[in-house]
Parts: sequence; structure tokens; C-alpha cells
Amino acid sequence: MLVKKSVEIGGRTLTLETGKLAKQADGAVVVYYEDTMVLVTAVGAEEPNDNLDFFPLSVEYREKTFSAGKIPGGFIKREGRPSEKEILSARLIDRPIRPLFPDEYHNETQIIANVLSMDKENDADVLAGTGASAALMISDIPFNGPVATVRVALIHDEYVVNPTISQLEEATVELVVSGSSESIVMVEGEAREVAEEILLKAIDTAHEAIKKLTALQIELAEEVNRQKRETQPIEYPQGLEEKVKALGTEGIKKAIHISEKGERRKALKALRQDLIEKLDEEYPESEKIIAGFLHDIEKHEMRAMILEEGKRLDGRSLTEIRPIDCEISLLPRAHGSALFTRGQTQALGVVTLGTKSDEQIVDALEGESSKRYLLHYNFPPFCTGEVKPIRGVSRREIGHGNLAERALKPVIPLNGGFPYTIRIVSEVLESNGSSSMATVCAGSMALMDAGVPVQSPVAGIAMGLIKEEDKIAILSDILGDEDHLGDMDFKVAGTSRGITAVQMDIKIKGISRDIMARALSQAKEGRQYILGKMAEAITEPKPEINRWAPRILELSVPVKKIGAIIGPGGKTIRGIIEKAGDDVDINIEEDGTVMIAATDVEKAEIAKKMVLALIEEPEVGKAYQGIVKRTKDFGAFVEFMPGKEGMVHISDLDIERTNKVTDVVREGDTIDVVVTNIDREGKIRLSRKAYLKRQKGHDSHHEKNDK
Repeated sequence: MLVKKSVEIGGRTLTLETGKLAKQADGAVVVYYEDTMVLVTAVGAEEPNDNLDFFPLSVEYREKTFSAGKIPGGFIKREGRPSEKEILSARLIDRPIRPLFPDEYHNETQIIANVLSMDKENDADVLAGTGASAALMISDIPFNGPVATVRVALIHDEYVVNPTISQLEEATVELVVSGSSESIVMVEGEAREVAEEILLKAIDTAHEAIKKLTALQIELAEEVNRQKRETQPIEYPQGLEEKVKALGTEGIKKAIHISEKGERRKALKALRQDLIEKLDEEYPESEKIIAGFLHDIEKHEMRAMILEEGKRLDGRSLTEIRPIDCEISLLPRAHGSALFTRGQTQALGVVTLGTKSDEQIVDALEGESSKRYLLHYNFPPFCTGEVKPIRGVSRREIGHGNLAERALKPVIPLNGGFPYTIRIVSEVLESNGSSSMATVCAGSMALMDAGVPVQSPVAGIAMGLIKEEDKIAILSDILGDEDHLGDMDFKVAGTSRGITAVQMDIKIKGISRDIMARALSQAKEGRQYILGKMAEAITEPKPEINRWAPRILELSVPVKKIGAIIGPGGKTIRGIIEKAGDDVDINIEEDGTVMIAATDVEKAEIAKKMVLALIEEPEVGKAYQGIVKRTKDFGAFVEFMPGKEGMVHISDLDIERTNKVTDVVREGDTIDVVVTNIDREGKIRLSRKAYLKRQKGHDSHHEKNDK
């Protein structure tokens, strides 16, 4: 049965359709928005997997190049592993829906979003978020939805829902917001140092559109009218839960009052092992069940300690920030480096400055572009004291790196004035909460250490939430366990003037606007404190870039001269590099901007002089030194500037009468000449005689002065 439902969102029609494509999936929905079209499917396994201690949900988002009328680049002409954009989009789909599956549902579930058509103006990522929820709503998979996703931007003081890709270039705020009809469940985005209230208004605008989309999904599900599959609560051995509570609660209460993470976890592990041994005879092979009950007790007691005592796992108050230590210039050969340590979280930020040839080429559906600011985040297993295989970059590393990259982007000079490609690498050396925000702090200091003229320092902080009915506690600078056992992870980055990036994930059904406002206000206080600590190490960018960084000289040449600089087949520009030095790099933009880079500034200056010589226009009356290229009976042709030749008539070769050209000059001779005339056709007349007379007059003047 084909079912279609439509609603107006952002001035355009959004349509949900089911019953035509992918009918063997448990749920399949096509989302249409202008000429962008994405198919989202949901499939749940028939049988549960009770051996896992997590919900086995996987989400894939794939952009088909045919959707934009393109063939994949490279040697292999088919789509391969997902790009960073596809991974980030999959995370945007995953995070809002993951908390909405019933606790008793353990069936492996997969969401796949395929972009089938892309009009290069309306991005499919937020459409896929809504489509995933709709596919689950019409399926038989248990799901406590619906939720919907939209993008909202502040453009010229107007809030725009689902702005086009071209509109986003002018945006002051860009957020992706997911929510239900009652509340917000996820926020992610960037801003140009805006106030907290501006961000809240953007979220309010997004929520109004979200309400329309959730209502549309309910209409679709009601018409499809598919029965949800039944879930059976897990049956545990009779009396086991009560015995675990009786034997383990007091021990857990003592353990969670141990402030040091390692010691606390040792105590909890010892308690678990002791309890398993005590109950092994009565309840054999129940290790996982006992561990699960103990985890539930730990979560309950930790939350009660915070709500009733106002005390956290490491002994801090709700608003207290962990001890902070900052250091710069750790690495002698790096262009900029900084170490940021906050409690048991430590990030080493390293900046490398490169030339235009170091830019990353991004081949996206909307077209090819270049990127000259990059941030890469690495989270090795040793940072949490674990042993794990390293199999490439994880989705988590890509997501955290993208958040930190967006947080620093508004303060980096990317629109002229600083012609370098900038790469920041964050090596997370220790982690106990908020390593992405530590990356922001370390990266900000490393940029200043490298001499990058950033507008302002940027700091980041992660906020948490414990909510039990009307009791609410908002936590500043959360630990890893507070994130794991709490209800919210709200990361906020910004300068002293305002917010530059946010990311909020909720583990409950949603939070109110009031809680968000309180969390943002508390985050602002924490951010200002952290900026003060960073200022103890470095307050502003160093006046010069690091000695090991390449020196880039920038100049502008007429567009019509670009060909002369490059030369036939690149011969001229290669010749400049060969003469100036092998490490010289020259890049020429279409608008005539020339960037000359070299680690040795003297080599760059040599190349600059050679480029300027190529574009210099000859001046009548000015003297030049040239090389005789050809001789004729009537005169000699002399190259007096790179690529510029003029003719010296036989009568202008010498002060005395010249009978034969070769009596005065031969091919390959170096002579001094004066430009005497440039006609309308650009032909240049030179005179050696005029130069000799000028020199003779100069010498006579000196002789008179000597007398």
C-alpha cells in the first residue's frame, strides 16, 4: 500500500512516502525535499541477542554519487568506505533514536540511509534523521518515538529552518536539532561567538518545525497501522536481584565515595568478584546478571549521592572544575604545541603550518572544494589504561574531532591575511571525561604558540545532568562515569565573547528549555574560569610564526600575466624553483594571487624577485641589462627582461658609427640598453648608444666635481 504524507517546512514541501521501495525491510520510508531524495530502511533481527550488554544498533548513511550526476573519482569507480561526511551524518541519525528503544528489546537492529537524489542545495543528512524515525514508526520494531531532525541557521538576523547549502555561507549560527513533540533530545552545531540566548532562540525555532514533522510521522504510522512485535522482559533467577542488593549496596556506597577513578574501579571490581563467588553455588553461571544488577545499584547510589548530598564521585561540588595545568612549546620541532591537563583528562595539541599544496581536496555531492584548516583527534587505548586493537580511525574520533574543529574555526583567519594551511592534531594522552573539550583548549593554545593570529582563545567544557522527577542537578566538567551514569552530555565551547560550538546528547526522553538555559549559563561561568587558567600559559598569539614553519610571501599579479609566470608546460615556474631552491613552493590562484613558500625566507625572496621581473612592464627611458639573442644586418635583438625582447638598430649600437653589427656585439653578449620607444603594437626599441651617452655624461659630471 502506497502512503504519502506532506508538510511545509522552511518554505518547501517535505514528503514521507512508504509502500513503493524496499518493501522487504521492516520499515522503509523515502523522504522528498525539493529534488533531494533519501531512502531510509529499518530492519530488526527476529531473535534477541541477550549475550550482549549493549543495544546492538548500527546506523549507516551513504551518499550515492549518481544522486548528483557524478561518477566516483580515483581508480576504483564505485563507492567505497564511508567519507567523514557520511560518518558524521550517521552519528546525527544514531544519537537521537538510540535512547528510544525499550530496555527489554535486544534484537540487532540496522538503519540504512541511501541518498538517491541530491539537488546540491538541500542536504539529505537531516532528512535522513527524520526518515529513520519514520521508518521505525511504521515498522514492527518497538520504538518510543517519533523524533525528527532539522537544521536551523541565523542568517542576517533571521532564523531559517533547513537553509540551503549556499545560504549557510552567510550563517552566524548553524545547528542540527533533534527532538520529540515535547522536548529536545540532541543539538550539534557551530556559531560565531554568539550569546546563549541567541542559541536558545535557534533551538526554539527548530522545535516548532520538529513538532510538525513528528505529527506527520504519527499520521503516516496510523495509516500504515502495523502491529509492533511483542517484547518479553528478561527473566532473572528468582531472588537473585534481592540478594545482590542486600549483599552489595553498602559496599557500593563506600566505593563510590572513593574520589580517585582507578581506586574506585578496583574497589567495585573486587566487590563484584566477591559477590559472584558467594552466589556461585546458589546461582551458577550468573556472572553477567550479577554484574548488571551491581551496575544498576552503582547508578542509583551515584545519582542519589549527587541529588541528596550535592557531592560527586571525585568529591567536587556541582559547579567545581577539576585542577587545570597548561603548558606550551613542548615539542622542539613542531610549529606550535600545547599540553592541557584537567584532572585525569589530558590532551596534547600540535599545530603544523603548510602551504596551499597541503590543502585537502573534498569531493562531495555538491561539488569539489578545498579545505585549508583541519583538526584530527586521536584517542589511543592507553589513554584509559586499556588494551585494544587499533583498526583505523573510529567514528567516535571523527565525531569528536569534527566538534573541536568547528569550535576553533570561527577564530581562525581563513578569509585572507594568513595564507597558511593549518593542521591541528590532538593526541589524547589521558581521558576521564570531556577529551573533546580538552582538545579545544589544547588546540587553541597551540595555535597561539605557532603564531597563528587567532581572534580570541577558545575553551570548552562538558556539562552533565542528573534528573529524578523534580530533582535536578546540573554538573560542570563531568567525569567519564558521570557521563555514563548520568542523563546528559552537553559540550559547550566558546570565547569570552560567546559560543562557537555545542553538542548535546540526552539519555532520557528529553529536557526542557529551562534546563538547557541553566546548563548554558553554568557552562559560561566554567568556560570563563578555564580561559583564565589558559591565560596563565599564553594570552595572545606569538608575534612571529615558529622558525621551523615555512615562510610564505604573498603578492598579486595581473591575471593576464599568469601565463608568463607559468610558461609553456610549466617551464618558467620550474626554472624559478630550480634557481631559488628545491624547497620553494609556488602557487598561483585564478585571481592572480601568488604565494611563494620556503623554509628559508631568503630563497622565497629570490623567487619573489624573479616573479616580479616576469610581470614587470618596460618603461621608456629606463636602463636594463640584457642578452643578445640574435643579430641581423640592421641590428640586434636583445632580451632585456624575462620574456621581453627589443631591437637595437645598428645606428644605436655605439656612439661612433657602426659599419657592421658583429663589430660591436655577438649572440650571447651581455649589454646595457635604454628603452627609447614602445609602439602601439608593443614593439620595443632599445638603444645602447643612449646608455653609453648617459654613462659618459655621468662620468663627466663626476670629473667636474673632482676639479
